[in-house]
Amino acid sequence: MAFPDDDEKMKGCRPKLFGTKDKKVVKRADYQSCSAAHLVESGELLKSVGQSANYIHKEVFAEVRSIRLSHLLGHSSSTTKTEPFRIFVSTWNVGGNTPTAELNLDDFLPADDNSDIYVLGFQEIVPLNAGNVLVVEDNEPAARWLALINRTLNKPVDSNADIFQHKPSSSLDSTSSLSSSNLDASFSSRTRTASGSSAIFQKSSLKSIRKPYMPTQRKLLKLCNCSVEMTRKSYKDACFGCPQAYANETDSSEDDTDDRSNDPCGYIVDGMNSAASASRDQLKYNLVSCKRMVGIFITVWAKKELVHHIGHVRTSCIGRGIMGYLGNKGCISVSMTVHQTSFCFICSHLASGEKEGDELRRNLDVLEILRLTQFQRICRAGRRIPEKILDHDRVIWLGDLNYRISLSYEDTKKLLTENNWDALFEKDQLNIERKSGRVFKGWSEEKIYFAPTYKYSSNSDSYAGETATSKKKRRTPAWLQLYWCDRILWHGDGIVQLSYFRGESKFSDHRPVCGTFIVDVEIQESRSKRRSSNTNIRIGAEELLPTSKSKANKNKGNKGSGT
Repeated sequence: MAFPDDDEKMKGCRPKLFGTKDKKVVKRADYQSCSAAHLVESGELLKSVGQSANYIHKEVFAEVRSIRLSHLLGHSSSTTKTEPFRIFVSTWNVGGNTPTAELNLDDFLPADDNSDIYVLGFQEIVPLNAGNVLVVEDNEPAARWLALINRTLNKPVDSNADIFQHKPSSSLDSTSSLSSSNLDASFSSRTRTASGSSAIFQKSSLKSIRKPYMPTQRKLLKLCNCSVEMTRKSYKDACFGCPQAYANETDSSEDDTDDRSNDPCGYIVDGMNSAASASRDQLKYNLVSCKRMVGIFITVWAKKELVHHIGHVRTSCIGRGIMGYLGNKGCISVSMTVHQTSFCFICSHLASGEKEGDELRRNLDVLEILRLTQFQRICRAGRRIPEKILDHDRVIWLGDLNYRISLSYEDTKKLLTENNWDALFEKDQLNIERKSGRVFKGWSEEKIYFAPTYKYSSNSDSYAGETATSKKKRRTPAWLQLYWCDRILWHGDGIVQLSYFRGESKFSDHRPVCGTFIVDVEIQESRSKRRSSNTNIRIGAEELLPTSKSKANKNKGNKGSGT
């Protein structure tokens, strides 16, 4: 009996329990079950119900045989545990100097630190002139810094080799040597073409420079790591709620494009990609993220075994320089999740100035950075992924903040000779502004027990103004002051700072500042409670149906007599 006119009314009572895998079976079952309501009026209800039940038992419930026991009887419960991770943070204003292979990074990056994550920030990797700010992006210094950091963290066999010379050697780590061996040739080519108008378009892409140091599947770093059980081998395993998780693996993003065709002076030589891919999986540390804005440069490295637990990697740049928005001043922020904990690292270079009131400009820079920084929304999973700096669980701010000590040079030097750190810290502009609540409210900084980091004479351990003529010192200029420019602060719970110190490298007029942290990271563990350890066991539909009283009694009797 058919009711074509009532088809719309019947839609609501169609069963949805078993899906639509077999459309013919479901349609017939739906029709029989929905027709029951109409058969009441015609006196055929009892007969129809009996036929429907018999049909459903024989036809529709046969589909349940393919349902796995783990899907029906198992339910997952997740527990969260907290584990400590070690993070090393360092900041250095290098004064526009380009490094050479002879530069020792021990003052900036101790080789034996063995942290889980390294966050290394630079300021003024190029001179802050109009050409670098407005015209050409010169990635030569960034390439050299990456090569030096990689050499320090991953310790090539021949540590004395010049990684900037075009001398490939089998004794060198293949990634370090191949990625650095052609740098001098590339720089020479750029120098030869610098006088031509086409030189502007022959800059090397930072994306191509960083490839040898990044994981082979670097696109996975941008995806969701919400699921603890994910294998990170397939985007669909990453997170069912993340739109990016369904990205086509063959789709080439901007990070995976080969820049050789567009980069005549490129840093990638023929055959380098395959060799680097084969060797970079053997590195102890991989580059997770690096970003440059004029002179500001930040790199984040992590242990290889930790990389596949890192996700949602995003960056944001805020310019606060010329005209209030150019990139000679400002910050680069890196957001990422480690297991179930979100991190944000901010590398900044704030407004300079020694006049009274210039600290207010620095305060404004901080407030605007916090207000304007916005990370791309890339995940709609069960938990909310932060889009603003202060939304993150753990935040670390590093950089040249340019706050000075509000004392004369002579008074500062006197307190330094007495090791009167408390008196010096009381006159520190950043400390004063924080206490007043005008900037970095709610942030923390470890007590400072090191000398001001700026300003030093070139290649010297003496502060500027201390130049001596024979045995007599020249009078120190009245305007000369010393700075605790280079600072590291943090925000959020679960952070303990183990050390706060400065390096003694004479490479720049600043001294590098380093800090080591122990941070709590939440790790989610999923476990399933099942009746059987065999997740592939299949059951029949009859086992899911209520057992009749007579059959139950019969089974009970058999069970009792069998013992």
